[in-house]
Amino acid sequence: PCQLTSKESSIALPKTMVRIAATLMLAASTKALTRGAFNRLTPTALLGSLLGANGDKYAGAVMGTEDIMKPKAHGTSATPVQKDLRWNCDVQTADRICNFNRHYAEFAGYWEQTSFLKEESEASGEISFYDSNTGNELFTAPKGRSFEQFVKESRVHGWPSFRDDEVNWDYVRVLPDGEAVSVDGTHLGHNLPDKNGNRYCINLVSVAGRPKKA
Repeated sequence: PCQLTSKESSIALPKTMVRIAATLMLAASTKALTRGAFNRLTPTALLGSLLGANGDKYAGAVMGTEDIMKPKAHGTSATPVQKDLRWNCDVQTADRICNFNRHYAEFAGYWEQTSFLKEESEASGEISFYDSNTGNELFTAPKGRSFEQFVKESRVHGWPSFRDDEVNWDYVRVLPDGEAVSVDGTHLGHNLPDKNGNRYCINLVSVAGRPKKA
């Protein structure tokens, strides 16, 4: 997810355009997405291709392989998303994006329409974000910045945006094209680096799970 800045949008990589078009056509035709859902989702294949194509590595990130996202019992995951997601996130949207999708996202600003900003504040301290499928802790934010700074950056780009220090690398991986996933096969979003380093643009529905029971 996320929107390119004016500087980033000027990047021209014509050699990737044919591959991107083919990827989008494939996503549009898959049975995992209904026509209505496809129209509502925001494309991220283009962004990932522009900023992370050809197997480029991202300094500071723990890389993964395509094998993580191989088909499992429920799409790319072994289980459906939890039924009682936090912040009133929509379960059907979450399941579609987490488990039957590689390139699309909740619409920009969706996270602000949930109860996240009503339930969380500076007083919340460091907030844990759990895999909507497994309940494993994937991100903890804000770290090294204020809640206000975290929200401001996330609002600018349209999706919750995390930095390297806020990622739990026990359970998160970045694929060569920039896709951010959990080690269990949950699609999370994309890594879209900027002048400050890696920026993980993440669907709130992918990290709205409840903690994994011991």
